[in-house]
Amino acid sequence: MSATAPHAGPSPIRRPVAAAALLAALVSLVFGLLLAGAGPASAHAALTGSDPGDGAVVDTAPKEVTLSFSEAIAVGDDSIRVLDPSGKRADTEAEPRDLSEGSTVRYGVALHSGLPDGTYTVAWQAISADSHPISGAFTFSIGAPSETTVALSSQDVGGGPVGVVYDIARYAAYGGFVLLVGGSAFVLVCWRQGASALPMQRLVVRGWLTLTAATLVMLLLRNPYTGSGKFADAFDLAGLQSVLDTKPGAALVSRLLLLGAAALFIAVLFGTYARREDEREKKDLTFGLAIGGGVVAAGIAATWAMSEHASTGIQASIAMPVDVAHLLAVAAWLGGLASLLVALYRTPDIGSAAVRRFSSVAFGSVVVLAATGIYQSWRQVGSWSALTGTRYGQLLILKVALIAVLLGVAWFSRRWTGRLTDTAVASSGTGEEDAATEPGNTAPVVTSEEASGASGASGASGDDIAPERAAQLARQRAVLTATKKKRVRDADPERSGLRRSVLAEAAVAVVLLAVTTMLTSTEPGRTEEEAAAGATAATAPAAGGPVNLSMPFDTGGENGKGTVRIDIDPGRTGSNDLHVWIDGSDGEPMDVPELKVALTLESKDIGPLPVVPDRLAEGHWTASGVQIPMAGDWKVDVTVRTSDIDQVTIDKNAKIG
Repeated sequence: MSATAPHAGPSPIRRPVAAAALLAALVSLVFGLLLAGAGPASAHAALTGSDPGDGAVVDTAPKEVTLSFSEAIAVGDDSIRVLDPSGKRADTEAEPRDLSEGSTVRYGVALHSGLPDGTYTVAWQAISADSHPISGAFTFSIGAPSETTVALSSQDVGGGPVGVVYDIARYAAYGGFVLLVGGSAFVLVCWRQGASALPMQRLVVRGWLTLTAATLVMLLLRNPYTGSGKFADAFDLAGLQSVLDTKPGAALVSRLLLLGAAALFIAVLFGTYARREDEREKKDLTFGLAIGGGVVAAGIAATWAMSEHASTGIQASIAMPVDVAHLLAVAAWLGGLASLLVALYRTPDIGSAAVRRFSSVAFGSVVVLAATGIYQSWRQVGSWSALTGTRYGQLLILKVALIAVLLGVAWFSRRWTGRLTDTAVASSGTGEEDAATEPGNTAPVVTSEEASGASGASGASGDDIAPERAAQLARQRAVLTATKKKRVRDADPERSGLRRSVLAEAAVAVVLLAVTTMLTSTEPGRTEEEAAAGATAATAPAAGGPVNLSMPFDTGGENGKGTVRIDIDPGRTGSNDLHVWIDGSDGEPMDVPELKVALTLESKDIGPLPVVPDRLAEGHWTASGVQIPMAGDWKVDVTVRTSDIDQVTIDKNAKIG
C-alpha cells in the first residue's frame, strides 16, 4: 500500500528552483536594461583642446595639427587623421608625435605643405590610460569654410555588437570574481563543512569558469573592441600580439595565469581539505589555504586595479591598493551572501554558528567598503557639482542608496539569525531525522520501517530482490527520506524567514553589482568636469572680442615716461592683428628706438611667442597675422627702449578667447 503525503501548498522541492529562477530573471532584467540604455563605454580621457581649434578659421595653412587630452593615452599610426574637403589625407600619415610636457598630454601630426583653402576634418582615435577606447572628430578651415564630402562612421570606437559582447564579458567577469572569492572565503571562514557540500562546490567552480571564460573573451575581443569593431579581427594574430604589448592585455594575461593557481586552490579546497578529518591537520590546512587563496584573490583583483580607473589620475600609487581592498571586500560580502543563499536553500545542515560568522565577515567588509569607497569617491568625483551633475556622480549616489537598502535588509536577516537554532532539522519522532546525512551526501540511511515497507511493496523478502530492483528501491527510499527531511526543515519558521530575507539581500546585491560594474565603464566626474572646462576654454574664441590694454612705463631716463596702449583684434585663437600706440607723458604720440612684444600662456607652458611690430606712423606700430594657438589668460610683455641705455619691460595679463 502506498501512502500519499497531504497537500501542503507548493512543493518545498520547487522553492529553490523558483528562487533561482527569480534571481536569474532579475539578473537578465538588470543587464538587459543596462545594455539597452548603454552605448559604447564612456571615454575616460577627453579631448581638452586642439590647434587649430574646433571651428577655427585660420588665414594660412598650419604646419601641423595638435590635440591635447585630459590624461595619458596610447596612440597608433592612424590615431590622428586630417582629411581635406574631398576626403583625401592632408597629413603625412606618420605616427603622431608626442609633444607632452609635464602634466600636459599633447600629440601632433604634420601636414602637407601648400594645402588649399577649405574646411578640413580631424578624426582621432586612441586608448585611454584606464583601458577604454576613445574617439572623436572636429573641423577647422583655411581661408574660409567650404563644403566637405568627408563622411565618418557614425559608430564610435568601442561600440557595435563587439562592444556589447565585450561589455557583457566585463560584467560577467566581475560576477565570476565575486562568486569565486566570496564562495571560497565563506567555506574557509564561515562554514568549513561546506567544503564537502556539492552545491557549494558548484557555486565556486561556476564562478571560476565564468571569470575564466569572460577573461578569454575580453582578451580575444580587445583588438576589434579598440579598433575595427569586427568579430573576425578577434583571431588576427598581429592584432593579438599588439594587445599583449598593452597594459590591459598584460592585465588579462596575468589574470589567466592567476586563475590557473586558483584552479589548484579549488582542487585542494574541495578535495584534500574536504576529506580531512583530523581537526588539527584541518586547522593547519585552513591557515595555508587562507594565505594562498588570499594572495591569489588579491592578485586577480590587482588585474583590474592596474588597468582601469585606479591606475590613472591623481594618487595612483595609493588608489591601486585601495581599489584591491575594495574589490576584495565586495567579493567577501556579496559572494558570501550568494553562498549563504545557496546553503540555506540547497543544503540541510548549515546552522546559526555559520550564519553568525558570516555576519561578522559582512560587517568587516562593510567597514572596508565604507573607508575605501569614501576615498575613491573623493578621488573620482572631487566636488559636489560633479557628484550631482555628472553621470558618474549620479551612479555613485545610486550605489550608496542601494548599499543603504542592502544594510537595512541585512538587519532583518540578522534578527532571524538570532532566533535560528542548529536543531531546525530535528527528530520528528519517527527516527528518520537521526539518519541525517553529511552535506553533499545523496544516500541517506534508511529506517527499518521504510525498508520493510518498500520490501512489502515489492512482494518479496529482501533476500529475494534482484540487484536491479534493490538499486531502484534504494533510490526511491533516498528520495522519500530527503523529501521528508526537507519538509521538516522547511517547516522551521526561523529558517524560512532567514531564507526569504537573504533572498531579498541577494536581489538587491545583483542590482548593486550591476551599478558597480557600470561605474567602471563611466567617465569619472572629476575628469568629466575638467574635460568640460577644457572644452569651454577651447571653444571660447568664437565668443572672443578685441583686447585693449593700457600700461604706463618709466625707463628712468630723460623723456622716459609714457603709456603703451595695445589692441589685439579679434582677440581669439588663430590669426590676430596687433596695434601698439605709445604716448608720452604729455599725451602726444611718442617714437622710441625699439619696441618688442611677447605673448606667454604660463598655465600651459606656451611661450614666450615673440612679436616684432612694424612702425606705421609716429607712435604707432602694427603686426598682422599674430598666431595665438590657445585660449587662456595670456601675459603680454612689452619692451620699450627710449635711448641707448634706458629700457624697461612691462607686462599685463589679457584673457584671449
